[in-house]
Amino acid sequence: MRVIAVVLAFSLVGIPAVAQRPSDPALLIPQTAPELDYVAVAEPLSFPAGTTLAGAAAAVAFDSKGHLFVLTRGNPSLFEFDNNGKFIRAFGEGLFTRSHGLRIDKDGNIWANDVGAHTVMKLDPQGKVLMTLGTKGQRGEWNESSRLFYEPNDIAIAINGDIFVAQGHTPGANGDPRVLKFDKNGNFIKSWGGKGKEPGKFDVAHGLAFDAKGQLWVTDRENQRIQIFNTDGKFIKELKYAGLPCSIDIGSQNIYMVNGFAGQVLKLDPEGKVLAATGKAGKGVGEFGEAHVVAVSPKGDIYVADSVNAAVQKFVKK
Repeated sequence: MRVIAVVLAFSLVGIPAVAQRPSDPALLIPQTAPELDYVAVAEPLSFPAGTTLAGAAAAVAFDSKGHLFVLTRGNPSLFEFDNNGKFIRAFGEGLFTRSHGLRIDKDGNIWANDVGAHTVMKLDPQGKVLMTLGTKGQRGEWNESSRLFYEPNDIAIAINGDIFVAQGHTPGANGDPRVLKFDKNGNFIKSWGGKGKEPGKFDVAHGLAFDAKGQLWVTDRENQRIQIFNTDGKFIKELKYAGLPCSIDIGSQNIYMVNGFAGQVLKLDPEGKVLAATGKAGKGVGEFGEAHVVAVSPKGDIYVADSVNAAVQKFVKK
């Protein structure tokens, strides 16, 4: 297999045909903010001869060693790079129908969402499947007899090991967007949400992250907001943004968010106030088809999976 070079990062084949570009132009208006003091880097990752990625980039995440993992919609589906961007391995053959979210826990276990097969998988650091939540190929309402997700999008792990899953990828009247909570062994505890615009409801519950207070932030994409809850699902507050809030990375000092088809990376303060932004819609360096998932390295570099342009972008401080 030959390596195919592209201007922004590296090529990925097999772009999905089901990217949900909104028909409402108001959802494509970017956030107004000062320019972020980061610059995009071309070709941030290196591969050995004969190796490249397969499939569009669905998500990115870092482990405790600072290694970057890329979840793709190809086969194999998982790629690991060292903290200098050098290829280490590819694995995860035949695991996913349409991959979506990715998380690495403190023990190095890999958690990934399959929005197409309606499952969440836990893999050990070597890539062996340890746990599967949901019933592959079936969607519906979760209960202890059916155990069905409806398009799981993202996952977050609490300090005590509880598992939180955001589901409901279809905007509009259809779908069942909500947050589901499980214990560390996968036993169902509770869920909250449903379709709507009022507090505690969602249109598309797309991304999850915990802050330093242990509060759960949920990106409610087409409602153009983040909602914040405690771990029992009690609504705390909402934060409104332009564009389509897709994914957030909460650090000790700042929060970084990507807003989908509006094509931006936003820097927020710990309370969610917009401080700066960079990026725009396009196909060049620092531009996005869909800024889908964001992850910040221990060095402070920002990586974004672009599920439409089939690329991973890297931004470094100027």
